[in-house]
Amino acid sequence: MKTECVADISMNSVLAEYSRELYEQYGLLMVDTSYGTGNPSIKNLEDHLRHYAEKNFERSTAGGILNAQTMTAMYCKDVKISGYSVATDNNGAVLNRQILAYMAGEPIGYLMGEVSSNASSLQSGGLDSTDVDAMASENQKIIDSTELPEIEKEDGKKEIISIGNPADVVNSQRGIGALNLALPDKTGISESVCSLSEYASHRNLNKGTGLDDQMGITTVQKLILDQYYYEKCSRYGAEMDKAQLKYQLEYLIYGLDSDYGNLEKMAETLLFWRQASNMIYLFSCQEKVSEAEAIATALSVILFVPELADAIKYSILFAWTFAESISDLHILFSGGRVPLFKSDETWKLSLSNMFSFRDHLGSQDNQEGLLYEDYLRIKLLMTNHLEKTKRMMDIMEMDIRQTEGNAGFKLDYCVDVFRAQLEVGTKYGYEVGIERIYGYER
Repeated sequence: MKTECVADISMNSVLAEYSRELYEQYGLLMVDTSYGTGNPSIKNLEDHLRHYAEKNFERSTAGGILNAQTMTAMYCKDVKISGYSVATDNNGAVLNRQILAYMAGEPIGYLMGEVSSNASSLQSGGLDSTDVDAMASENQKIIDSTELPEIEKEDGKKEIISIGNPADVVNSQRGIGALNLALPDKTGISESVCSLSEYASHRNLNKGTGLDDQMGITTVQKLILDQYYYEKCSRYGAEMDKAQLKYQLEYLIYGLDSDYGNLEKMAETLLFWRQASNMIYLFSCQEKVSEAEAIATALSVILFVPELADAIKYSILFAWTFAESISDLHILFSGGRVPLFKSDETWKLSLSNMFSFRDHLGSQDNQEGLLYEDYLRIKLLMTNHLEKTKRMMDIMEMDIRQTEGNAGFKLDYCVDVFRAQLEVGTKYGYEVGIERIYGYER
């Protein structure tokens, strides 16, 4: 009974020394085996367990003064950690198990359903698979390959007539980049960078013994993990002072080493989606198609190339789609809403405004549709689960290392559950051994 009690008290005392920062920032319970020294080792945990076991077998202060003995005169002969699991084991299965336990009481069913529904609508609508830029490029090849008539100048030299395609004004700005076009003033964008080689996803990891690291992840559990990321991580427009990388959700998706790089990739994703959505609406709106067709027909007649009428029309429509999409991005990055699919009421740019679209980015949002964070959560849901898990480990390490005494914090040395063997002796020569497994969910 005494051995049982000492094992229970000692192993629970070890678990009581969990990382305070990991708990306070992320709600997780694990023992950092560096104990703030910068030198993590399972041997440190073993020494702490031995200390508690020895203390619990010691005589009381009064007993020591009087040289009194306990009835059994027991003492700790040896302690050994024979098995353990760390947070990063099995590609983060241990970490995910704790996160899911933490999220067990969260009423998030409605929210998760909404994200799933938005993602399903986006994918079923073809927004993630329709490459409008590629379509526009193929159309441009038709225009470029057409032989145009020549005119004779006063000096007798001949010159090929220029089409004067109004879409070229817009197309010439495509190379500027989605983020640069959507946010002309980039002074508010975070300049934070990190050295990824220092963090869990990019270094060789310490491994536990496989004590409790087997876990399959269901679709529902993946949604719950995404909700955890959303609650604990910062993003563009909702930055946190504690964060080394300010756009952490964007990092979970793209994994680049700078805030600017990750935000730029998100802008490119948004542009891809918005162009697909806007093209679907624009090509189905007969009134707007007729406007583009009128300009294209006039140009083709003037240039005596009627065969280019359709190609010029589509060139104008693709340019209009691009300009409207940049307007959408500006609205989203400014905190406004943009619906997944446009209508006559939610379309912003007229054909005349399309030619100078950068002067018309201040349009008010639609008062309906999705916010930037909603589009971000769709992309987060669509991102590979394993990649998100690894990058979440990086984020935890980045932020905890910024706190006092945790400069060398590593998740692959954070223990969640361990198995210990205690060997106990008595002055009468009897011995007993005991083996127990203790963890935060046991």
